[in-house]
Amino acid sequence: MEIFKSFFTLIFRRRQDLLPLVIHKNSLGQKGEEIACKALEKEGYRIIEKNFRCRQGEIDIIAEEKEILCFIEVKARSSEKFGLPEEAVRKWKQKKLLTVAVIYLEQKKIKSRDMRFDIVSVDLKTKKTRIIQNAFDVDF
Repeated sequence: MEIFKSFFTLIFRRRQDLLPLVIHKNSLGQKGEEIACKALEKEGYRIIEKNFRCRQGEIDIIAEEKEILCFIEVKARSSEKFGLPEEAVRKWKQKKLLTVAVIYLEQKKIKSRDMRFDIVSVDLKTKKTRIIQNAFDVDF
């Protein structure tokens, strides 16, 4: 019984230790999305929705730019140690974004519309952004 108690105490303590890391990562993501929204609005985008979620995933920002519906993934980094932020949007993430976008269109009953997938790359240290329009093609 004592071994059991020690084991659960150890696991619980480790989870508690990880909690600040999870909170820190989420707050960095939120900060990146705030910076991205400001940059998008400055460039003439109209923000429709933030953090659209469904069982299959999430789209950070949904916006309109010149009558085009844009599904936008925000990638923020505080350094380029692990590469450029936009490099993190690989094929599997693109497929996930497409799946969530289709669900969004179905839920909102949007039939026919020009649309695209953009990426906003955010440098959290300098607060500089890069808006990459048509970041990837939908040819899956």
